[in-house]
Amino acid sequence: MSGVIITIIFLGIIIGVITFFLIKSIILPKKIATIEELIKQGKINSAVRTAKHIISKDPRNFEAHYLLGKAYLADNKPDLALIEFKTVNNIGVFGGYCPEEEFRQKIASLYEKFGQIEEALKEFVLLIKLNPENAEYYYKTGELFEKRNKSEKATNYYRKTIELDPNYSMAHYKLGVLLYRGKKTVEAKAELERAIKEQPDNYKAYFYLGKLLKENHDYVGALHAFEKAQKDQEQKVKALIERGGCYMSMNSIDSAISELERALKISKDDKATETLYGRYFLGLCYEKVKNIDKAMENWEKIYTVRPKFKDVAEKISQYQELRTDDRVKDYLTASMDNFYEICK
Repeated sequence: MSGVIITIIFLGIIIGVITFFLIKSIILPKKIATIEELIKQGKINSAVRTAKHIISKDPRNFEAHYLLGKAYLADNKPDLALIEFKTVNNIGVFGGYCPEEEFRQKIASLYEKFGQIEEALKEFVLLIKLNPENAEYYYKTGELFEKRNKSEKATNYYRKTIELDPNYSMAHYKLGVLLYRGKKTVEAKAELERAIKEQPDNYKAYFYLGKLLKENHDYVGALHAFEKAQKDQEQKVKALIERGGCYMSMNSIDSAISELERALKISKDDKATETLYGRYFLGLCYEKVKNIDKAMENWEKIYTVRPKFKDVAEKISQYQELRTDDRVKDYLTASMDNFYEICK
């Protein structure tokens, strides 16, 4: 009798083991494939339910965790996706429906999205090891080092990007900006021009090329570059203000006023630093053409936002008396002929 019991127990163990391996090798893989298909079909809720069911039975199923993360991404829930991807990272197994390179691309992107720059950097370093010929990985690593104010390291990674892909416009642009900030103007100009050559609509590169030309007193060239830079809506206000500055340097005050007025008209933030500079320069232009009321109007708007901005407080104090003494106003705003007349 005891022998029969032992046999039954033994058979039960064998059946259990066989069942376990059948589930692991046939049933679960089919369910994993189902999750992938549900995501492709846009049936996100079903994909999430299926993945969670598998995880409840097999908590270390890295493919289920990864696909659950992908489903959360498709459902615009990046925070939940990152939790699942971190679990995959901790498990440390890849393959099948969780290819390592694709996984690391996604988790790096999420780390960057949530401001976890150090973690994102670690992932891109691993991606470079996985695929050392991929220029994009070097570029992204350069961007992340730049966000950490590690300009030298960022420069090296941008150079490596260009070495792998000489036509990579944004790498030339980013490198050009870093060189410009480092006062390496000749090399910076070459990189910015190459960025534009590879991508003629790289208007950000035009903006910095304009700044470089302006600082070298090539105002005509700078005006052309800033004209192009305006096509980038994010920097249109800055480009117009820079054009105004060029015209001021050329002593074309009417043209400067026109550009600065345009900039202020489209500015959406009166407190932005570039807006304040635009107003300040516009005030200087009106001061130069002796329209003190207009000059004061702009300086006072700056003062209400940022009282310590440059010398606006002194400017306002200097001209305040004009509002109460017409004789002083006539004296300060007189033409040369009228000035002599007043002095008689």
